[in-house]
Amino acid sequence: MISKLLHQAPATSDTERPVPRWALRAAYAVPLLVLPSCLWRLPFAANFPMGQIHATDMPELWIRVPYILGLSVLSEVAALLSIGLVRRWGEIVPGRIPFLGGRRVPPMAAIVPAVAGGAILSVLPVQTVLQWAGAVDPVAYENVWWEILATVCVSPLNLWGPMVLALTWAYYMRRCRPER
Repeated sequence: MISKLLHQAPATSDTERPVPRWALRAAYAVPLLVLPSCLWRLPFAANFPMGQIHATDMPELWIRVPYILGLSVLSEVAALLSIGLVRRWGEIVPGRIPFLGGRRVPPMAAIVPAVAGGAILSVLPVQTVLQWAGAVDPVAYENVWWEILATVCVSPLNLWGPMVLALTWAYYMRRCRPER
């Protein structure tokens, strides 16, 4: 039972054509890059400001809790989908899916949403750059330690979009280009 819950990245790919080792590692790293940001967000649901100095109060509890929990869960699920770009279930729908199981996934059905998501997520670092440049006011913190913790937790999120785009390129090269 426990072995089914814990998934270990394969040493080699189970896809029709081999996946580059860098892509395999990157795909499994994406959910780990998103996780600190998801965990950083959770105390806000309990109205704990994580050292941030807010000009206004947080939204009501009935809005805040489902929003923050939902955003964290959806972010992690979206990050886990990047693994589909390097695994067989990104090429052939798993048999346990009703009506679709066993059918080939059209490459564009994975490429188009991955490129759109990667492009949107690639805009995230713009906010960070604007703060560094002084064009946007940064979030104020009670002390430097809260700011360091926030930076450590949220900064890896800036790599999410570019990594998804790189994984999508590798998926495209593997699925849409003729073998050489």
